[in-house]
Amino acid sequence: MRLVQVMVPAGKRQTVLSVLDDEGIDYAISDETSGRDYTAIVSFPLPVGAVEPVLGKLREAGLERDAYTVVVDAETVISKRFERLEEQYQQEGNGDNRIAREEIIADAGDMAPDWMPFLVMTAISSIVATAGLLLDSPAVVVGSMVIAPLVGPAMATSVGTVVNDSEMFKRGVRLQAVGLLLAIGSAAVFAAVLRFTHAVPFTVEEVFALGEVRERLAPDVLSLPIAIGAGVAGAISLSSGVSAALVGVMIAAALVPPIAVVGIGIAWGQPMAISGSAMLVVVNFLSINLAAIVVLWYRGYRPDNLFQFSDARTRALKRVSVLAIVILLATSVLGAVTVASYESAQFETAVENEARTLVGPAETVLDVEVTYGGYPIRQPTAATVTVGYPLGADPKPIADALAERLSGDRTALLGLGPSAEVDISVRYLPTQTAETRGETDPGDPGSGGNESGGADDNGTRTPVPTPSDHTALG
Repeated sequence: MRLVQVMVPAGKRQTVLSVLDDEGIDYAISDETSGRDYTAIVSFPLPVGAVEPVLGKLREAGLERDAYTVVVDAETVISKRFERLEEQYQQEGNGDNRIAREEIIADAGDMAPDWMPFLVMTAISSIVATAGLLLDSPAVVVGSMVIAPLVGPAMATSVGTVVNDSEMFKRGVRLQAVGLLLAIGSAAVFAAVLRFTHAVPFTVEEVFALGEVRERLAPDVLSLPIAIGAGVAGAISLSSGVSAALVGVMIAAALVPPIAVVGIGIAWGQPMAISGSAMLVVVNFLSINLAAIVVLWYRGYRPDNLFQFSDARTRALKRVSVLAIVILLATSVLGAVTVASYESAQFETAVENEARTLVGPAETVLDVEVTYGGYPIRQPTAATVTVGYPLGADPKPIADALAERLSGDRTALLGLGPSAEVDISVRYLPTQTAETRGETDPGDPGSGGNESGGADDNGTRTPVPTPSDHTALG
């Protein structure tokens, strides 16, 4: 519910009151005695969805667009006429809780913060996210999303587009561009300080092996719905007058962690390794803006001046088209990453299955480890199979045979060009089998006090690895 206050121009008092009476709206009127060109102040409650159409009718009746108008939240309205008004707008399809155009412009302007707090909070969130990634701590990464002030600029850009407010649009774009560069720079500087002061003594391989970092090095198309969903949720919450705080966390989830990964890659001197994260940042930024513009336009937000409608529609279509084309091109890279990830998973499965068919009857495939290279589209470069064999026996050599069988599975990247070269290694680990038994009297001869171990209650035999092993390369 909203409480609206408007100033009535001289000579328009009866016309304005007639509009309110025709709409069945309760109102209170006070005389305006400041001596200006207004004669009264009218206050009246409205359902959220009725604010824009009622103000439109008042303007048609002579209420000036630049006149003093205040729209505030109303906690409770006790009135039979107000209840009937709510039912009327529900029946007419205007009860979708879409706030008025004037409200969304004011809200979007408030969400685009001043420069100093925006820059400080952006830098802090980026630094916290970098620390969380290097600590491999999801909780810290989530904390960085909570304080990131990124939802406001995106919503300001989208609202400025649909209502043809050039100043709001430009301000939102500037905030997003500067915020992106500042976040990357802050993450890179902070990570570099940690690296060169040896506060985080990770090698390149170690830092990129961290779970929180590794999962953002090669993003796939499943990352795209996160950004689109964040943009849609942000636009709906803004246009419904609902707090966008939680939506801001979702938008930050699509942006802050990959930005921090970009900074880490720069600090560790591996800009190509984080190309996938950089691509993800660009796609997410554009997708959030695109989704928000489409949702706001769909919900009916337009310029207040009919003469600006055609211009606003043209600009919105141009911006949506540019965003869609860039997103489509960038998404093709994410699609290639998805396909490459699927092919890699198929290769790992093939290595394990082929190794199991080649080992001897008393031997067991204990582990398969595949090493990958290349970013963002990763390919297997080496595969190591660990085979356990009975202690004192001679293991069956399978490296050459395994390499031969896998030659058909080492496909080219995305099926293009020559087949990929993968080093196949087999590591042999002698094992001995021990039996463990349940608890018995220590004096019992069958208590399992021999060197080879005991037996559990189910008679399970467990392989026990010994320190020595052998490696064969194929």
